[in-house]
Amino acid sequence: MSQDLYEVYAIKYATRGAMRSANFIGGDPHDAPMPMDYFVWLIRNEQRTFVVDTGFSEAMARQRKRTFLRTPSAGLALLGVDAATVKEVVITHMHYDHVGTFLDFPAARFHLQDAEMSFATGRYMRHSRFNHGYEVDDVVGMVRLVFKDRVCFHAGSAELAPGISVHRIGGHTAGLQCVQVATARGRVVLASDTSHYYEHMEAGRVFPTTFHVGETVEGYDRLRALAESPRHIIPGHDPLVMERYPAPAKALEGAVVRLDVPPAS
Repeated sequence: MSQDLYEVYAIKYATRGAMRSANFIGGDPHDAPMPMDYFVWLIRNEQRTFVVDTGFSEAMARQRKRTFLRTPSAGLALLGVDAATVKEVVITHMHYDHVGTFLDFPAARFHLQDAEMSFATGRYMRHSRFNHGYEVDDVVGMVRLVFKDRVCFHAGSAELAPGISVHRIGGHTAGLQCVQVATARGRVVLASDTSHYYEHMEAGRVFPTTFHVGETVEGYDRLRALAESPRHIIPGHDPLVMERYPAPAKALEGAVVRLDVPPAS
């Protein structure tokens, strides 16, 4: 594989039940079940390994009443990756389910948007409307890593390595970023929570936990511009990701899917 092309994997580490009304601003007239999956992502080739987000712990799953399946580090181990040796981690934003096990990555530097750190430590955290997705210990822990020179800040778009770049979208949080990856099937975009579900970007709808609705809706156009096609955009929490993409091995079915190959449907 070329050094500028990568394999990309979604690793499912938790899930929870939810209804459609909980996943859209304004609710939904068809209030059917719409469960939510939780992922971390692996990007790698022979030269480089990047992890995108670090999930949450079993203790946090109990606290927030999520169904815990495996630690993110155990999920990475299924693909032969030792979290303790990973050197590059992208934190799409600092919500509890995206930064929660950062201590399991003691060798890593963490890529974060300036706007996200400012948001998570600034005036808006006075309000439960915005702070409920954050855990104070996670935010303080990331601040401590700043003082150890282990946080690499970005302002907007930045190339992290040949074929890997981050792009601030905002919306859901002030500093939310997505990741564009060069693969053999074209430019794949790991949307994270810039679009929780396929339906958000496809229908122009918005998840209720949102800082800036306008940035969210405009962000869907940005995702489409960054990706090879709409089929190359991977939403942050949609169980359909596990249905549409193949597992890299039969033993990993239900736990890991490969995103640098075309979806089955």
